[in-house]
Amino acid sequence: MQFNLIHTDSATNARAGLLTTDHGVIETPIFMPVGTVGSVKAVHQRELKDDIKAQIILGNTYHLYLRPGLDILHKAGGLHKFMGWDKPILTDSGGFQVFSLSNTRKLKEEGVTFSSHIDGSKHLFTPENVVDTQRIIGSDIMMVLDECCPGDADYAYAKKSLELTHKWLERGIKHFNETEPLYGYHQSYFPIVQGCVYPDLRRESAHRVAEMDMDGNAIGGLAVGEPTEKMYEMIEVVNEILPTDKPRYLMGVGTPANILEAIERGVDMFDCVMPTRNGRNGMLFTKNGTINIRNAKWADCFEPLDPDGESYVDSAYTKAYLRHLTISDELLALQIASIHNLAFYLWLVKEARKHIISGDFSEWKRSIIDNLSKRL
Repeated sequence: MQFNLIHTDSATNARAGLLTTDHGVIETPIFMPVGTVGSVKAVHQRELKDDIKAQIILGNTYHLYLRPGLDILHKAGGLHKFMGWDKPILTDSGGFQVFSLSNTRKLKEEGVTFSSHIDGSKHLFTPENVVDTQRIIGSDIMMVLDECCPGDADYAYAKKSLELTHKWLERGIKHFNETEPLYGYHQSYFPIVQGCVYPDLRRESAHRVAEMDMDGNAIGGLAVGEPTEKMYEMIEVVNEILPTDKPRYLMGVGTPANILEAIERGVDMFDCVMPTRNGRNGMLFTKNGTINIRNAKWADCFEPLDPDGESYVDSAYTKAYLRHLTISDELLALQIASIHNLAFYLWLVKEARKHIISGDFSEWKRSIIDNLSKRL
C-alpha cells in the first residue's frame, strides 16, 4: 500500500492524498460506507459504485466471524468474491462490538471472551486469531484488536486499558509479520491510538503507534460518550505526533460537521453507520441541514430531496414521495434514503478534497458548516 500526499492546506492541517491498494486507488479524505456483514444495508453493490461512487467500504470482523463464518468465507475466496465487490475493503477488528457487549464479555490479557449475540455461544478473540480471521476475510486494510475505552472512563481505568491495548498491539503486529495473505494481494495492518480523553495517555499511545511504522494509523475510542470538543482536542493531540506520510483513520465518526472538523485537523479516512442508520429512520442529510422526512410538512413538498444537491443525488424523487414511502413502511424508502445520505457523505469529502487542493478549504468550510447542523 502506498500513500501520497497531494496537497496540505496552508491555513489548517487538512490534507488531500492518494491511497493505493491492490484493489484500487482511494482519493483522500474519504468516507467509507459501513457494510457490517458484507452488505451496506439497503444498498446494492451496483448502487455503491455507480450512484454513491464509494471507493472503499468497511466490513466487521465480529459479525463476519459469526455469520457466515470463516469456513464459508475461505471457500468463497474472501469477502471480495463472496459479496461481488472488486474495490478496497477495510475490516475493523471486532473490538468495538465485543466491548459493547459489556454484560456478556470477559476481558483478560490473553484476549476477550464473549457470547454471540446470535445464539449465546462462547468465543475468544485474541490479537493473533483476529489477524488470522482478517486474513481469511481478505480485507485490504486490517485493524489491530484493541479495547475501546468508554468516553467517560476515569483516568485509572483508561491507563490500564491502554496498557492492555499496547500489549495486544505488539502481539498483533508480531503475528501479522509472521503470516501471509491468502488470496494473492497485499493486506495492510493499522494500529489504533487509544487513551480516552486524557492528553498524556493519547500522546503515549500515538508515540507507540508511530514507532510501529505500519502502512497507516487509526484513532479509536472517540465519539463514544465524550464531549464533542474533547474529541476535537484529542484529534489535535494525536495528529501532532502521528507521521504525516501515513494515512490517518478516525474510527466511527460521525456527523457531517464532525467530519469537516476532523479533516481540518488532519484526518484522512472516516466511517460511520449514521448515514444509513439515520436514513432508514427517516433522517436525510443535505447541504442546508437535516430533514425528518416523517414530518407532515413534507407531505405535499414536491421539490427534490436536496434542491441544491443535483451534483450528488437523483432528483427524480421528491420529499413528498419519500415521506409517503416512509410512513407506508415501504422498503424502497430505506433504499432511497440510504443512497441519498451516503451520496451526500461522499460528495462532502470530495468537495473538501477539491477545496484543499484549490487552497480555499477554510473559507469553504466556514460557508457550509453551520448549515450542516440545522434542522429543517
